[in-house]
Formats: sequence, C-alpha cells, structure tokens
Amino acid sequence: MQETSAWSIRNFRLFTYAGICLPFVAQVQSLIIGWQIYEIKHDPLYLGLIGLTEAAPALSLAFITGYIVDRTSPLLVFKNVARLALFSSLMLIVISNPWRPFTPDQRLPIIYAAAFLAGVGRAFRMPAFVALIPQLVPRNILHVSSAWNASGFNIASAVGPALGGFLFAWKGAPLPYTLDFLIMIVALGLIGLIKIDEKINLDPKSTAVSFFHDLTLGLRYVFKHPLLLSALTLDMFAVLFGGAVAMLPIYAAEILFTGPTGLGILRSAPAAGSLIMSLFLIKFPINRHAGKILLSCIAGFGFCMVGFGLSRLFWLSAFLLFLGGSFDSVSVVIRSAIVQLSSPPEIRGRIGAVNSVFIGISNQLGEFESGVAAKLLGLVPSVVIGGLVTLIVVGFTTIKTPKLRRMDLSNL
Repeated sequence: MQETSAWSIRNFRLFTYAGICLPFVAQVQSLIIGWQIYEIKHDPLYLGLIGLTEAAPALSLAFITGYIVDRTSPLLVFKNVARLALFSSLMLIVISNPWRPFTPDQRLPIIYAAAFLAGVGRAFRMPAFVALIPQLVPRNILHVSSAWNASGFNIASAVGPALGGFLFAWKGAPLPYTLDFLIMIVALGLIGLIKIDEKINLDPKSTAVSFFHDLTLGLRYVFKHPLLLSALTLDMFAVLFGGAVAMLPIYAAEILFTGPTGLGILRSAPAAGSLIMSLFLIKFPINRHAGKILLSCIAGFGFCMVGFGLSRLFWLSAFLLFLGGSFDSVSVVIRSAIVQLSSPPEIRGRIGAVNSVFIGISNQLGEFESGVAAKLLGLVPSVVIGGLVTLIVVGFTTIKTPKLRRMDLSNL
C-alpha cells in the first residue's frame, strides 16, 4: 500500500472530519472563555486557573481512562467525548444568552465548570485516539496518518479562534457558542457513520495479576522505554515553560492593543503555521534523522517564544506565533508516530493515557504556570524566561539522550 493512501480509507476520513470538529469547538470555547474571564477579573492568575481547572480531571483520570479504553470500545469512548463537548457548549450558551442575563459572579463558576468538563473529555480523548487509529489504518502508514490528523487538528485550531474571535466581536458570545453546539451535532453524526470490527484487547498476562498492575501497565511500559520517555519528557518541559497561549488575552488588550478579533488572529497563528507544516509532512514524511529534526524544531519554538515576548508589533507577534506553531507541528507529528509505532496493541489506550498526562502537564499546567509566572515576574519577563528555559531543556536533552538524537522512525 502506498504511504499516501491513508486518505483513501473511508473510516479514516470520517474519523479525521470528526477529529476536526472537536478541536474546533475546544479552540472557540477556549478563546471566548479566556476573554470573558479577563473581562470579569483582569488578572493573569485567573486566566492561568483555566488551565489548572482543565488539567485536574485530565491528569487525575488519566490511568483509569486508558484502562477503560483498552477494555471497552475506543470508538464508543470517542463518541462520548463528543457528547460531553455538546453538553459543555449548551452550558455556555445558557449563561451567555441576552434574554436572561447572568451576573459576572454567576457566570464565573459555570465557565470554570465548562473548562472542567473539557478536561474530562481530554482525559478520554487521547487514549481513545491512540487505540482507535491503528484499527483504521495499516501499520505501514501510521506515521502518515499522524500527519493527516495533525493537519485536521491544525485546520480547526487555525480557523476556530479566528472565526470565534470575529463572531464574538460581532454578536457576542451566544453566536460562537451556538456554532460550537451545531458542529458537535455534526461530529456525532460523522462518528456514527464509522463502521469497524473493533478488537478489544484482553492481554492474558495482564488479567492474571492485580488490578493496580493492569491499571499502571502503560506507565511502566513508557518508563522502561527510554526513547518514548525521552521524547515525551522533552515535549512536556518545552511546552510547559515555553507556551504563552493563556496570556494572549492580556497581550491583545494591553501590549498589542487589539480586541477580540486580534486575539482570534493571535490564537490562530500557531495553528496556521502547524497546518502548513503538517501538510508539508504529508507530502514529505519524516523517517530518517527524526531525532535531530525534533530537537532542532523544539529549539526553534523556544527562540520564537523569546521573540514573541519581546515584540510590540502585532503582525510580528503573529508571525512569530505562526513560526513557532510550524516548529511545534513537527514535534507533534514525530511524537505521535513514536507513540503509535512503539505501543503494543493490548495497551495502546493506557500508553495513550500516559501520553495525555504529559500533554496535560505541558499544556494545561503550562497555562497555570504562565499565569503564576506573569503574576510574580510580570507578563513580558515570564514569556521571555519561559522561552529561554525551553532552549536550556533542548540543550540538556541533546547531551543526555544520544539515542533520541540518533533516532530514525524507520527503525521503530
């Protein structure tokens, strides 16, 4: 089978379309939630708390979600994640409607509750994703399917914030939240069209020991796999300290002096860069020298964050976010390929859960770290120092993990 034939598989196409809907909704919600909380509190710490609210369920449920995915139906779990996003959109529509207005003090806890539900969905989404993809495409094109899925995610992440910011500036929160609700109905319909003979993996070795042993099998596998562990750890620390997404509402309002529309462009810029890069990787997939490329691109991401922190020009800031997103896309595709190619079928869900823990720490706890650092150090110093820490992490990893540096995907 040709490497570029993943798109010819009907179930994979349906899954990719549905996969675009979920991050689109998540990105629109994240943008508007951030702006609404900024309008209510004008405090970076409250923006950081959004990430902590999402991280709490995503991290605390991680191991049980992986176990559930491996013991049940990944497709059903993915469908329930979409239902949860549908309900979250409905909550946000209710509190934002102009006919029965809620006070800021009434809206705030419900907004955080919606963020909490997003975290619950994220805890299940990654394990289901990791377990389901190998049931949709053959092993020899898994690395290409990672680029396709990254492209879908990046389309959603580029279009979602830009469109959400425009709609929010035009008509307020109810319109984009309603759009989210309708898109999730479409996503559920697409998922319902996927027809596969699911293989529920019951590893006889794992069923003979304790439940705790079964539950933590993915974690122990990752920690015994030096290449997998080093790749996940590198990405985790790089994004944990180098990300600045949570602080974009303050940058848009107080440093770059633009409103919700400009905020939408800033939020879309990294995804636009990621989209272009992921499309390039579909045409020219990475196999050889993947480790060196991974390290170089994460270093490039760190330099972009330093430049963004120092920029006072809107379009320069947007370009640096765009460039950082393109570097980050390479990291995402390579890391996804490593996870897919290194995971035994019977514990893919649990390894996906461990992967989601690393991603949750880097993204959601990274948002909280950004809020705390901005509160203590000031907004600009916190972003610049975070980018410098990313460069230090890359340098340390390059020296200490020669196996990652020499990695080729074709040898996994």
